[in-house]
Amino acid sequence: MQIDITFKGIASSDAVKTHIQEKFDRLDKMLDYPAEAHIVLSEEKLRHMADIHLTCDSIVVHAREEADNNLYSAIDKLSDKVRLQIRKIKDKQRRHLAGDRQSIKSSAPDSGVQTAQL
Repeated sequence: MQIDITFKGIASSDAVKTHIQEKFDRLDKMLDYPAEAHIVLSEEKLRHMADIHLTCDSIVVHAREEADNNLYSAIDKLSDKVRLQIRKIKDKQRRHLAGDRQSIKSSAPDSGVQTAQL
């Protein structure tokens, strides 16, 4: 995954860059094709914000997360949010390719026999 990082109002540091690289390399394993991510890190008053725009073949994810504590917690929240969005998109694609069929185990058989409750 190619990651572009932009710092707005924050001094750039190698520690933040390596933290981002570690977090988003884990997400790269979920994707089937090479991806590009543009991450913008900013600070307004006491809030630290992380914003991402990720593109990979047919998957496009845009997310924003903010934290009061520090920049690292905003990055962690952002990676969790992106991971959930990627999983949701891939599940939708998988269901679409399967014809939106439900699993045999999850669907209850309709036997046509009704039981009376007293």
